[in-house]
Amino acid sequence: MEPITNNKTLADACARLAQHKFITVDTEFLRETTYYPKLCIMQMASTDEAVVVDALAPDIDLAPVFALMANEKVLKVFHAARQDIEIIWHKASLIPHPIFDTQVAAMVLGHGDSISYDQLVQRITGDTLDKSHRFTDWTRRPLTPEQISYAISDVTHLRDVYLALDADLHKRKRADWVSEEMEILTSPDTYRAEPERAWERLKTRVRKPREIAVLMEIAAWREREAQTRDVPRGRILKDDALGEIATHAPTTPEKLANLRSLPKGFERSKWGQDVIVAVKSGLERDPKTVPRAERTRHAPNGAATVELLKVLLRMMAERHAVAAKVIATVDDLEHIAADDHADVRAMRGWRRDLFGERALALKAGRLALAIDKGHVTAVDR
Repeated sequence: MEPITNNKTLADACARLAQHKFITVDTEFLRETTYYPKLCIMQMASTDEAVVVDALAPDIDLAPVFALMANEKVLKVFHAARQDIEIIWHKASLIPHPIFDTQVAAMVLGHGDSISYDQLVQRITGDTLDKSHRFTDWTRRPLTPEQISYAISDVTHLRDVYLALDADLHKRKRADWVSEEMEILTSPDTYRAEPERAWERLKTRVRKPREIAVLMEIAAWREREAQTRDVPRGRILKDDALGEIATHAPTTPEKLANLRSLPKGFERSKWGQDVIVAVKSGLERDPKTVPRAERTRHAPNGAATVELLKVLLRMMAERHAVAAKVIATVDDLEHIAADDHADVRAMRGWRRDLFGERALALKAGRLALAIDKGHVTAVDR
């Protein structure tokens, strides 16, 4: 099978795919050396056919593909959709809709936390996928028959996986649970890389308003620089360097040179001058306008409470065959331990019915945990 490299063939293929209720979608891309993922090929399949689109073909116009991604009459099925959607968002400023993520569905159905595609295919279809081209260079041309076969197998197996998971979801009345997750995956806010909010994704020990103000400025500078140059953030500065700069707030090349996390000579570069300007901008901010670092409020015996909630979570996850990660995160548990009215996902919708109410009952002493014949069980008090 040959990949699609011309616009007429692509438009015709997309028109055929648009006649189906669902299609499966996957992408192959390169990201190691760039900020934005570089789309190399896109493979799609209906129940009738499978196609591979060469996104690097000269003069190829992907408009028919993006129109298909936006077609509300066609469900787009992905596995671990976030990166695929991010690529489409960057290339076309649109989010595929409606979508179905088989990884999310698998977690809701108890197949484990973040199960890989290979494992899911093996479990549902019994087939073992060829992994030999997983790390292939998808930018090289021409594509080999083996590469094409590998790409096609991803979306053809995905059809069987989707149909099996969808049937199980409806049988167990959990289709709405997945739909709720899809709303988050299809929100533009999930994919917008706004420089002004870049500091929020950083895990640092920065807590003081003055430090946060500096962190906000240098993180925004790094994000803009990475976007402009189309290089990974870490090529500009590592995350730990941002934290050290925010803590020490160097305003001269000499002070910048004293920081251990920066490359030797960085203070003499253009980037070094930019960092000093960003630091000064941060220091000039009014501390009252700086967001506070989120701190989890700790209740008395909070650590012990969190540990008990973890046991309850694991028990409920096993009982209902749902991945614990889908129900609640450790962060959720810490918030619940500190506040009965915690505004976390574990306390909303189906998660509250499945786990949240029991978590509150455990905190209030209305529920106890015991071991019965080797299994943890809940006992009403």
